[in-house]
Amino acid sequence: MEADRPTIGEYTLTCKLGGGSSSTVWKAEHRTTGKVVALKQIDLLKLTRQLKSCLDCELSFLSSVKHPNIIRLFDVFQAENSIFLVLEFCAGGDLAAYIRDHGRVQECIARKFMKQIVGAGLEVLSMHHIIHRDLKPENILLSTMETDPILKIADFGLSRLLNPNDLAETVCGSPFYMAPEILEFKKYDDKVDMWSLGAILFELLNGYPPFRGRTSVQVWEDDQL
Repeated sequence: MEADRPTIGEYTLTCKLGGGSSSTVWKAEHRTTGKVVALKQIDLLKLTRQLKSCLDCELSFLSSVKHPNIIRLFDVFQAENSIFLVLEFCAGGDLAAYIRDHGRVQECIARKFMKQIVGAGLEVLSMHHIIHRDLKPENILLSTMETDPILKIADFGLSRLLNPNDLAETVCGSPFYMAPEILEFKKYDDKVDMWSLGAILFELLNGYPPFRGRTSVQVWEDDQL
């Protein structure tokens, strides 16, 4: 019953979808309209200076973009020492689950998926001078479980603005999908996102990632912002 479910603001939490060291993502329903959304809860007490900068970038970018291959941000509110991002809910889950369920996919499907992520989604990031820095199957969402889903780039929690000719140096992301220059503590530009997408394409075609190692790294050292 709804009375037994926790509520945050105007939303009733229905289940936990995932999370990380400083955030949790919930499936939720608006208590009046019944609209289903994803609520990203970010613990403000766990934000470092660097992660706060990433959050500002995430909010600025998502609030200014409406594109079918980028997750939609509907609202933002604060409660209980947390900030909540009201996001589009994607019923198809993430690409990691899709690969686990389907194994390696046919080239025509991989081509269709990559056209949405690279040819559309990544182009929008480039237009806004945003590097994602954590592109991986878990952060690519599917609009539906039915055939021919729309793919959406999500979780911009490690993203940052990078103007042309500038370089970043923070080591962050997920090692399976991180470009060599990041792992080698070198400065880098937005091409690191293309490397990550190449690793995702490999996984789509083979059913497993191209590399082995630890699954996640948050932030090891600060950018010179």
